[in-house]
Formats: sequence, structure tokens, C-alpha cells
Amino acid sequence: MGTRRDFVKHTACLSLAFTLPMEPRTRFGIVESDAPGSSFEPSAFLRIDADGAITIWANKSEMGQGIRTSMAMAVAEELEADWSKVHILQASTSPKFGDLGVTGGSQSTRGTFKPYRIVGATARELLISAAANEWQVDRAACRAELGFIVHGNRKKAFGDLVAAASKLEPPKNPPLKDPTDFRIIGTDVKRLDGPDLVSGRAQFGSDIRLPGMLYASVERCPVFGGKLKSVDDVAAKAVPGVKHVITISSGVAVLADNSWAALNGREALKLQWDEGPNADMDSAKIREQFKARLKTPGKVVRKEGQGMAALGPKRIEATYDCPFLAHATMEPMVGVADVKPGRCEIYAPSQGPGWSMAAIKQATGLGADQIEVHIPLLGGGFGRRSMPDFIIEAVQCSKVAGVPVMVQFSRPDDMRHDFYRPGTLHHLSASLADSGRPHAWHHRFTGPSIAASLGMSWPPEATELSGAADLSYEIPNLQVEWAQSDTPIPLGFWRAVPASFNPFVTECFLDELAHAAHKDPLVYRLTLLKQDEKRKVGRDELDPKRLRQVLELAAEKAGWQAWHLAKRAKGRGLGIAAHAYLECGSYVAQVAEVQVMPDGTIKVHRVVCAVDCGLAINPLNIRAQMEGGIIYGLSAALYGEITLEKGRVVQDTFATYPVVKMADSPKVEVHIVKSQLPPGGVGEPGLPPLAPAIANAIFNATGKRLRSLPLTPEKVLKA
Repeated sequence: MGTRRDFVKHTACLSLAFTLPMEPRTRFGIVESDAPGSSFEPSAFLRIDADGAITIWANKSEMGQGIRTSMAMAVAEELEADWSKVHILQASTSPKFGDLGVTGGSQSTRGTFKPYRIVGATARELLISAAANEWQVDRAACRAELGFIVHGNRKKAFGDLVAAASKLEPPKNPPLKDPTDFRIIGTDVKRLDGPDLVSGRAQFGSDIRLPGMLYASVERCPVFGGKLKSVDDVAAKAVPGVKHVITISSGVAVLADNSWAALNGREALKLQWDEGPNADMDSAKIREQFKARLKTPGKVVRKEGQGMAALGPKRIEATYDCPFLAHATMEPMVGVADVKPGRCEIYAPSQGPGWSMAAIKQATGLGADQIEVHIPLLGGGFGRRSMPDFIIEAVQCSKVAGVPVMVQFSRPDDMRHDFYRPGTLHHLSASLADSGRPHAWHHRFTGPSIAASLGMSWPPEATELSGAADLSYEIPNLQVEWAQSDTPIPLGFWRAVPASFNPFVTECFLDELAHAAHKDPLVYRLTLLKQDEKRKVGRDELDPKRLRQVLELAAEKAGWQAWHLAKRAKGRGLGIAAHAYLECGSYVAQVAEVQVMPDGTIKVHRVVCAVDCGLAINPLNIRAQMEGGIIYGLSAALYGEITLEKGRVVQDTFATYPVVKMADSPKVEVHIVKSQLPPGGVGEPGLPPLAPAIANAIFNATGKRLRSLPLTPEKVLKA
């Protein structure tokens, strides 16, 4: 695989990254104004300047999901703003913005849409009052329109009213628009930060440069849970440009005045590790552990009717296997910290700036009011950047060095020191009634718990159940069991979390039942969704009508019926799958068209996606998010797998952990169900149906059932 130095030589040197000067009061070229009376700030998240410029601060991290633009749309809609004058900035952890919490779980739009509408409506009402007072007219006769307050033939620009509006008392319950009056929401709006992204002006974490900043490269124990025994840093300190060699909580950091020197200094370290009890851990042993655990009962997390007791002697049984996965963000982990006496400034592309605060306080010994986390754009997140490890390493280095320090992971660092999606093993059994419908369903699955791994106060199984315990189909006797089996592998949230593996299992097994019942897989699903009444499924509410609607829409747009009536080319197949992502209020169905070559190679030609995510705030962005989830899910479905040998992660770069390239990408069609229901999330729901749709298409094409991810040519030939 070569050395770390070989890797860096054949990639872009970190110190040569394109950068712009970091100006803390400037984002996207918009400079904050300090002139008295020159602006109107009815909220910490909105400012209107005297020149008419409208600046909105986003309280969620932007990692490609377009949330900044959606937030701005919510404010601008209620404000009746001129969209060409709207700009978006990123909120920090400054007390004025409150707790930023975590960006994840497809909750950003759901949690901010109404509050940001209220921000816009409040400003609108104040501007109307200011104009009405100046004109001495009834404010009910005034209205906001495209950046102006209008009364009859008179109108006044927002910017001309900022001084007067600033003196008024904000209304407690400003009226919100009727959705039928929306003119921005519901339309295709290009991202506000798009021009900066394509021109290179946008700042990611790796672009941050502070005066006197040093670059740190950290050598960490290759075995999870291992400890440092000894350090010989003489050769490392002799490397030109190296300034410090520091022992920190995660390993040994080499600090230098450029990243190349830091990497060369790290290469020169002579370290001895106590690899601990996990030095002989490997993937085969973990699978045997899971197999043993699967033989014993787990915690019953859902039971309907008689549960597994209703299983008849004639059963359909299957075992499904899902691997550990890395996040593999495009930008490896990076963070900059500047720790001074009584003050800590952090520049980190973090999904969890608020969540990380406790760890930062502990590392610095400072209070929350002495710490500020600035959040540049994230070069991908997928849950990985919710963890604070890369921030804490930068803090520890800066605290010792006394200057700003950037900690930059290499790709191998990122791959081998991740917080992984857990691997799981599943066994399912079902009995069919004479009609072919499932009479009883039993699903027992095992794997480690994310909640337990992170020491969370949630029940250990709370992070593993989506797509299994909330099975949407009507089955009279159903039992789902979670059999926890922990490993030393660090775990974290991964895009769609348990919905990234459980729907693969349940939607593929449902296809097996349809085949056994000699039923069309689409019709089979629809017969299990006959009732229109909403019903409780676990903690959430299921609307069977919405799930049925996306199934029918995806099938219609894919030409499902015509496909199955026509004579197909050998090796080509069509598969369908769906998922009701109840936690974020969205329903998605997908049809995959797949070709399986004689050598087992799998080519996904087309994916047709139907999504019901409630009110479509920005359809253009929804389509982009569905496409992104499908491509990310395709990489996992066809290639994704983290394996261990001698306690070490085997995969280190995209050569050993491949992702889908443009040439391999299918044609993706996204169809959005029109709805006036509250908006749901779209960052994660596009991923869960993809792998089962592909696996079901492979069966349709070849008659071979693949029950283990990733779906590889070797498994096709073996099946």
C-alpha cells in the first residue's frame, strides 16, 4: 500500500490548498456593518441594512444539503424580500445565536422552517408599522412586496425604514402567510452559495489560515484501544520546518510551519505501542461473535399479535449480513484551534458545534462564554463530523504550542480512525397464509450499539431500530428482537444510521415472500398497505396512503407493468423497494434497473425515485438530495465494507474503499409528490431503498438472491 509519504506525494499537498485570508467578520464577501442606525436586526438571525441588503444567519451546518438556502427562503418568503438582495452567513456558537446543537437526522428543515418564517414575519410587520407611522395611515392598508412597503401608489424600500423599525416593539405572534400565497417557497431556487462554491471563494475547513498557524499531523495507535508506550522524536525534530512534537490524548502530534514538514516529521517518529487486548481482532471473529449471539433471544422491541409463536412449521427463513462502513467524506477531518489565556477560537467544519462544547470546555478548562466555534463549509459530513475528536486534537495542540494549530487528517487517517457504521447480522423467519400474505414475521438481529459505544443516555437499542422495529406493512403476528453484541470498534452516526441497513434486510425479505407467494413484488407490498388510517408504529405515526402513493408513483414512472409484461434482455432486471422514514416525516420508493454481466459485474443503469416529503420548499434541492443519497447509497451497496486484520482497519484510501465514479453512475429520476403537509427531511431518506431495490433487481435478472452487502460480482457468481 506504500507509506503515508507516498500517499501524500501522489495527492495534493495539504499546504498548497487554495486558500483565502480568513476575515472573521466576512463571509461570502458580505461585510458586517458597525455604523449606528445603518441596520435593522429584529432577530439574531436577520439583519436588513440601509442599502437594502438582507443578511440571514443559518444555525445549522452546511455540508452540501443546501440548508442555508432553504432557511433563507423561509425568511425571505415571509419578509417579502427581493431575493436578489438576500445573503446567507453561518452562525457561530456565540451566545447571541444560542445552542446550535447538531446538524443531522434530516431534522434541519423540520426544526427551522417555522421559526425562520416567524423571523421573516416579525421583520415584515415591524417594517409595515414603521412605514404606516411615517405616512400616518392605517397599517392594515399597507403591505410588503418585493423589498418595499406599499400603500396605494406609494412605496418605500426596506432599507429606508431600518432606523424607524429598529425602535418598535416586535409583535409576539406575527401572522404567517397562507401557503397558497407563497412565491418563493415551492419554486426551484439555486443555492445562494453556489457561485462561491464553483469559483473557489467558499471556505472549507482545510482553507482556514490564521496568522502564525502551525500544521499538525497526528500518529494514532493503529489498534482500537491501544496506548502509547514510548516516543523517540529525535529524527522528527530534525526535519526542517518541524517546531514541536507533542503527546496528546489520541497519540503523538508533529507540529510544523507547513503540512509537508508535519507529515515528514510524523514519518520519522519511532513509536512503540501497547496494542492491548484488541490486537488479534479481525472480521471473521466478529462475524462468529454475531452468529453466536443470533442463536439466543434478544430484547423484544416490537410485538404484534402472537409474535413468533404464530410461526407455522413451513417457514421461509433467511440470514442477511451488513458490514461496518466508513464515512469517507470528500474532505478528511480538519480543525483549527487558537487557545489563548481566557479565550479559545475554533474554526471547524463541525456538524455538532453545540454537542462538542462539553469536550472543548474540558480540554481547555474554559467556560462556554470564553469559547467560540466558527463553522466553515463542510466537505461532506454524513454523521462523521458530529464527533469532536478532530477538534479536541487541535485544541490540545494549540494549548501546548501557544499558537493557532490546524490538525489535518490524511485519507488513511480518516479511513482508519473513523467512528464507523456498525455491522449487523439478521435472521428472519416468516409463515404465509393461504392467500400468500405473511401470517407471521420474526426478525432477530445483532450488532453493536451506537448509543452504548458513545456512552449516551438513550436506550442502547435506540440507534439501531429504524427500518426494522417500525416495519410499515400490516402483518398480524410480528416480533422484532434486538440482540446487542458490542465490539471495540468505535461507532458513530452514518447517513440514515440504522435505516441504511435494516430496510435492505426487510425489503429484500419481503421480496422473498412475494416470490414464494407467486405475487408481483409491487402488488404484494400494496396488499399489505390497504388501510388508509394512520396508525402508531413505535414512537411515530405511519400514513399507509403516503407509502402506497410513492410505491405507485415510482413504479408508474419506471414502467414497472410494461417491463414485466415485455420480453427482457438476458441479465437485466427491475427491483423495487420503499421506506417510510417516520423519524423525519418522509416516504421514499425506488425502482432500480440493473444489468448483471456473465462475469458477475453489476451495472445499475437507472434509478427512479418517488418522494413524499411534505411541503417541497425547494424542489430543485430536494431532487439534488435524493440524487446525492442514491449515489452515496450506491457506493455502499456495491463497494462499501470495512474489514479488520490483527486489530487494524484494512482499508486506507479510495483504492481499497471505492466509491462510485461518474462513469458508473446511473441515470436518476426524482419525482416529488405534491403536498401541503409540514416539510419532512430529505438528507437521509434517499438512501435506504437503494440497496434493496438493486438486490431485488439482481434476483429479477438472475434468480440469485444476494443477502450480504456489498453486492459484489464474487457473490453473484457464488449464489
